[in-house]
Amino acid sequence: MLAAAEVLRSGWIGEGERVKEFESLIGGLIGQQQVLAVNSCTSALVLALRLAGAGPGTEVVSTPMTCTATSHAILQSGARIVWADIDPVTGNINPASVRSKVSERTKAIMAVHWGGVPCDLDALNAIAKDRAIAVIEDAAHAFGSEYWGRLIGCHSDYVCFSFQAIKMITTGDGGALLCRSQADYQRGKLLRWFGIPRGVDVGGYDITEFGYKFHMNDIAAALGVAGIGHFKNYLSLRRLNGLLYERLLRGVPGISVYQEQPHERSAFWMASVLVERRDDFVRKLAAAGIVASPVHLRNDAFTVFSQFNAGPLPGVDSFDARHVSLPVGPWITEEDVHYIADTIRQGW
Repeated sequence: MLAAAEVLRSGWIGEGERVKEFESLIGGLIGQQQVLAVNSCTSALVLALRLAGAGPGTEVVSTPMTCTATSHAILQSGARIVWADIDPVTGNINPASVRSKVSERTKAIMAVHWGGVPCDLDALNAIAKDRAIAVIEDAAHAFGSEYWGRLIGCHSDYVCFSFQAIKMITTGDGGALLCRSQADYQRGKLLRWFGIPRGVDVGGYDITEFGYKFHMNDIAAALGVAGIGHFKNYLSLRRLNGLLYERLLRGVPGISVYQEQPHERSAFWMASVLVERRDDFVRKLAAAGIVASPVHLRNDAFTVFSQFNAGPLPGVDSFDARHVSLPVGPWITEEDVHYIADTIRQGW
C-alpha cells in the first residue's frame, strides 16, 4: 500500500520508472533481462504470437488443458488452433503428439506448465528447431519453477508470466513477456504501446505497424516490486506444502500424486492430484471444510473453439476427468496439509 501511495503522490502513474524497476528486478531474478511488463498474461501471449508470425492462414499447436486465455489469444491472432494431446499424469503437452501435429503452416508451439510443473522443454525446443518455428511458454502457473537448474523464463523464444491477483507475485493484474531475441524485444516494446517509441518528442517519430495498449502502469509495478521481496518465502512455503502432499498421499488407493523429477522443480501454484470418482472426492473434502476443485476445464469442449476438430486425445480425456487441485498456498500450514491428507486417506 505504501508503494502504491508513493506512486500516486509522485504525479506519474502511467508507464514510468517503477515499471522499469520491476522489469529489471524480474530480469535479475530469472537471468533474462529482455523483459516487457504488460497489463496481463493474456496480452503477453497475444504479443508473443504476433512476434512469432501467427496470423490468418497459419497454425499454432497448443494444449486444450489450460486456462481459456491461452486459446483466446490464439483465436485473436487469427491463427488456427491445432490441439495436441497431453501427458495424462502431469497435464503437460505431449512432445510426441506435438511432432505429429506440426505442419508447414505451423508458426508456434504453445506450451503450458500445468500447475507449475515444467513441460519437456528440451523435446519441444528440438521440434521447434527442426521446423524453424517458435516455442511460446504460457508460464502463468510457473513463476519460480525450474528446469535443469534454471528458472523458467530462460529456455524458449517467448515466455509469458502472469502477475494476476492470485499469482506468486501480484501487480493486481499484470503480466510479462520475456524474449530471447533482442530484435523481438525491441519490436515488442513498440507494439505494447501503439507502435509508438517512448521518450521521443511529439512529431519526432513514425509508426510503422499497429500496436496495442498493453503496457503496465507504475501503480501495478509498485505492487510487483513490493511483492518480489516476499517471493522466495512464498515459493518456499508452496514447495513445502506440495512436496508434503506428494509424500503423505503416495500409495493411497484411488488417488495418483505426481512425483517431482530430479531435473525439475515445481512452483506448486497448484497441487494437482488425479482421483477416481472425483465428485465424491470433492464432496467428502467439502464436508470436512476443505475446498478442492478442478481449476481449468479442457478448452476443446467449449463451443467457441468448436471449429477446431481435435480428433482423439486420450491423455486429455483421462486427465480432464480426474484432476483436482488441493489447497497449497502459503496460508496453508503443515498441520493443515496433514489434516487434508488424513481426510483423504479415510476414503471417499
